Amino acid sequence: MNNSWSRWNGKPSNAKPSGKRVRSRNGLLCPAIGFSLCILVTCMTFRALKLHQDQEPTLSFVERNGTHFVVDGRVLYVSGWNSYWLMEQAVEEGSRARVTEIFQTAASLGLTVCRTYAFNDGRDHALQVSLGIFDEIVFKALDWVIVEAQRHGIRLLLSLVNNLQRYGGKAQYVKWAWEEGFGLSTSNDSFFFDPSIRSYFKIYLKTILTRKNHLSGIEYRDDPTIFAWELMNAPRCAADVSGDTLQEWIEEMAEHVKRIDKKHLVTVGLEGFYGPTSKPEKKDVNPPEKRYGELGTDFLRNSKTPTIDFASVQIYPDKWLPQANLSEKTSYISKWMASHIEDGEKELNKPILFSEFGLSSKNKDFDTLHRVAFYKSILDNIYDSAAKGGAGAGAGALIWHLLLHGMEKYDDDFGIVPGESPAIIRLLKEQSCQLIALRHGEDLAQTASAIC
Repeated sequence: MNNSWSRWNGKPSNAKPSGKRVRSRNGLLCPAIGFSLCILVTCMTFRALKLHQDQEPTLSFVERNGTHFVVDGRVLYVSGWNSYWLMEQAVEEGSRARVTEIFQTAASLGLTVCRTYAFNDGRDHALQVSLGIFDEIVFKALDWVIVEAQRHGIRLLLSLVNNLQRYGGKAQYVKWAWEEGFGLSTSNDSFFFDPSIRSYFKIYLKTILTRKNHLSGIEYRDDPTIFAWELMNAPRCAADVSGDTLQEWIEEMAEHVKRIDKKHLVTVGLEGFYGPTSKPEKKDVNPPEKRYGELGTDFLRNSKTPTIDFASVQIYPDKWLPQANLSEKTSYISKWMASHIEDGEKELNKPILFSEFGLSSKNKDFDTLHRVAFYKSILDNIYDSAAKGGAGAGAGALIWHLLLHGMEKYDDDFGIVPGESPAIIRLLKEQSCQLIALRHGEDLAQTASAIC
């Protein structure tokens, strides 16, 4: 057993660490042009490349140019998915193969970005077992996930903390602070305004950003496999409906990330609700219940933060319009997407990534064909925005969520098992083909169409 420790040695000025320590576990050459074309066509067919270890594919950093993501000077349209469970499944040798399988499956569909959790606070297989104390075995699992993603040509959008209690989240930080005797409040929203908790979250951020991958030798902040950092999954601060508290937190944490890591993009992780500072016509785009405008978030204000590179939006009509039929939900979501894409073009000059979308299988009279039709409408909206070229701010969408056989405990009413959902999987592959054809120009459009 490895007896090393993984711990940040700094101490916030207003707080005292718990002092607890956790023991870690443990031929023929084509001409240059011809060769490039061969590689391109091979990638477009989504067949696995059988490369030697020293020939594994390499990735470049994703950058932003106005409303577009850019890689190597060329626009990148995102076709991807959520599998939040990668780090947890990589901890144990017996479940690690699932990570490889989901990457292989996604690569075969042409998916390029996976959103996943780079946090687990105080739960089973916790990365952060108590304030400022980290489990090296779990960190090594995250190292492996990143290397495995790179090996399959997948980039990772890494989320850094949860607004919800799953995997600890902001509630766990507040609980730790209260138990240690320095918390200002038992309210979960004190995560945003308690200076001691904010200091400890900064410790976590620095620990993640400067982590040296034990397999690649690359610090996370220097690894282009990481697509971007997401400050929080679906942040809300209902304790301050003005939005000032959350806005201050976003500004402080985004600036902290950028000070340490100057290479990666940063997003907030918003759901997309318009808040107090938004114009009335924008507030009218919110779901009908008044509370959605009183969650302490404000899509435009939060996303305009200079250190935020792109805006994220979620799509869950079942939660927002529980009594609506499929046609009404589809019509509403088209307006929801159009409004945010317009914001990206006219207000933000930033890409809009729809980081989660789903239709519940628990709907009354649910039919898989309903889900197929709804998902197609979302992907079509993304493609239409991308096809606008310079004006399109809809940069991509990530389906919620993909999992595998034998993962029932991770399932919810939105889970997609590729082998059991051929129509959905076909949609994702077709979207990938279309976006690849857009990215590489008209001369390759027929090839991509034939492959699909």
